[in-house]
Amino acid sequence: MKKFIDTLKNIWSIEELRKKILYTILLVLIYRVGCYITLPGLNPVMMKAAETSGGGGILGLINSFSGGAFLRGSIFALGVMPYITASIFMQLAGIVIPQVAKMQKEESGRKKINQYTRYLTVLVTAAQAVAFATSQILRSPNFSAAIDHTHYSPFMFTLTTVIVLTAGTLFVMYLGERITEKGVGNGTSLIIMVGIMARLPHSLAQEFDSRNSQGGASGLLIFLIEIALFIAVIVGLILLTQGTRRVPLNYARRIIGSSNAAKEVSGARDFIPLKVNMVGVMPIIFAQALMFIPATVGDFASGGKGAQGFLRSLSDTHNWPYYVLYAILVIAFTYFYTAITFNPTEMADNLKRNNSFIPGVKPGEPTANYISTIMDRITLPGAVFLAIAGVLPGLALILNVTSGFAAFYGGTSMLIGVAVILDTLQQIESHLLMRQYDGLMKTGRIAGRQPAASI
Repeated sequence: MKKFIDTLKNIWSIEELRKKILYTILLVLIYRVGCYITLPGLNPVMMKAAETSGGGGILGLINSFSGGAFLRGSIFALGVMPYITASIFMQLAGIVIPQVAKMQKEESGRKKINQYTRYLTVLVTAAQAVAFATSQILRSPNFSAAIDHTHYSPFMFTLTTVIVLTAGTLFVMYLGERITEKGVGNGTSLIIMVGIMARLPHSLAQEFDSRNSQGGASGLLIFLIEIALFIAVIVGLILLTQGTRRVPLNYARRIIGSSNAAKEVSGARDFIPLKVNMVGVMPIIFAQALMFIPATVGDFASGGKGAQGFLRSLSDTHNWPYYVLYAILVIAFTYFYTAITFNPTEMADNLKRNNSFIPGVKPGEPTANYISTIMDRITLPGAVFLAIAGVLPGLALILNVTSGFAAFYGGTSMLIGVAVILDTLQQIESHLLMRQYDGLMKTGRIAGRQPAASI
């Protein structure tokens, strides 16, 4: 405890770091306040009452990313999801379109891509805002009663909703960029994480009340066991997030200086940290989105009566076919997304240009094949553990854990939370170590967070 207090004092004593943290907290508070401001034409009291009736499927996923702002009808209902969608599209465009790939390698090109991403964000946000204003969820009896039909016609409500939601998303995107530039951590990721973690205290209280209502000491014992398992899941996700395979790397001897004062520098040793989970939570997000398709197809085929038979089993979180298909999709998307984001040939070329090599492996194509083989081997356990993390919330539901608390037993919520918190702590630790303070851990460095090799 004394070391923890000393670390907080050290953090507060660094003026630059103190300003960054306070600036970050201020912008996060602005975002959280905006999440409770409802759209024009919506009654906030009635929206709160209707909020619990629309939390399933893809809407529940969007709502979790926006910190509950989506079902609350907030001006930040779409959050940063349109910006993330636009960023993913531009990232995939760099793989398919050679001109975009060339731009990604140049500083001026990256600035243009960022600008194009912002323009695309406006279009995506406007399209999603129209879908939100005309969606079935706002036309349901519970939500429809919250709309002020007296002062807002359907067209006027749609128009104002599109304008406000688009402006809200652009403002949230601006907050994220300001945090990244002048605050601590990645702003976009931090905003998503704060929105997700804001639901944790309420979910814990809800689970405690549920177990306490069972009466006696058995309910409290079950709750303590759930907390212990919850901590174990967090530890497992930390290991999954930080797990790396270190590939040894040597630098060739170099001659520095002019011919009259030449100096030979002996080769240095380093390593390439290849992450076990190279792609983060993207496979889980893609798999979740794809799992909603069978239910949607079944709903259209039955004329709005809902999916039936086999299609229903694929969207029912209480059936084993759902988890089998979901795990397969997570593993498949892990390999797919790793293949399109990780380029061993480019890495091998960078090593060759920097006069570095892997011991016992020839430069060029043999190095690329060697790195690719290692990635294939470590991606399999990473994909399997990622699939297990993805299905844990559903398994918790089967064991009668409340839906709110079950969402934190792995899945997208905790993976994002763990990754963002570790990244933010690493930045804080870097500030401490640069000023010769102790790091956040006894070793002076967050375990598993090693600097990348110079390639």
